[in-house]
Amino acid sequence: MSKLAAKDKFLDLSDYGRPIAKLFANQLKNTQFTPIHVTLLFGVCGLIGIYCILQDHYFLAGFFIILKSIIDAADGELARLKKTPSYVGRYLDSVFDIILNLLFLLTICYVSKTSLWMTIIAFFCIQLQGTLYNYYYVILRHHSVGGDQTSKVFEDQSPIALPGETQKWVTIWFGIYTVVYGLFDKIIHLMDSQAYKTKNFPNWFMTFVSLYGLGFQLLLIAVLLPLGYIEIIVPFFIFYSLLIFVLIGIRKVFIK
Repeated sequence: MSKLAAKDKFLDLSDYGRPIAKLFANQLKNTQFTPIHVTLLFGVCGLIGIYCILQDHYFLAGFFIILKSIIDAADGELARLKKTPSYVGRYLDSVFDIILNLLFLLTICYVSKTSLWMTIIAFFCIQLQGTLYNYYYVILRHHSVGGDQTSKVFEDQSPIALPGETQKWVTIWFGIYTVVYGLFDKIIHLMDSQAYKTKNFPNWFMTFVSLYGLGFQLLLIAVLLPLGYIEIIVPFFIFYSLLIFVLIGIRKVFIK
């Protein structure tokens, strides 16, 4: 199953690792490796990237951060190849992402002159940015004929477990997901509460929105680190949040 129908596909600037992720997933298709194993692997890559930042190996850190993004796309690809969609896998993936985002920024704060308060604000901003991207993307997927329906526009109740997973673990991971993402979801929904009624998002708009995709956010960090701009990473992502108002304004005025 593709995430989107052919007519709804757009240039996703945050999804640059998809071709390699597909190749990787194809290599694992007939093995015992599961999508959750791949999720754990991208978590390990993220931790290695953090270790590299602590050791001032910024080129290596950038490499492992980008590798983390590529493998992050591979777990979903493997789930589609094996025809084993999983709510547990989706929530685990998202929880790992937010934990790694926080650790990346705290590590950058630790090795730079950035204040802790600015780092916390930057983390909040990064999550709002990513939530806006996911919000519009999930809406598009639900309006796309044959699109992936695993993610929900409004995550307000635990879904029914899919074949191969237990309801208990779906409920547990749903609870964890809502704790760590609930506030960000509520803020974005409040800022553009009518977006789900939009019949379709133009491809150009979704490409614009993909500047806030996690893959693109991490790519920016991976580039800024070896260039010696570690001190501006935190303030940059705070300033970068101004684009939220631009995107929502475009949606409300031009896309009904």
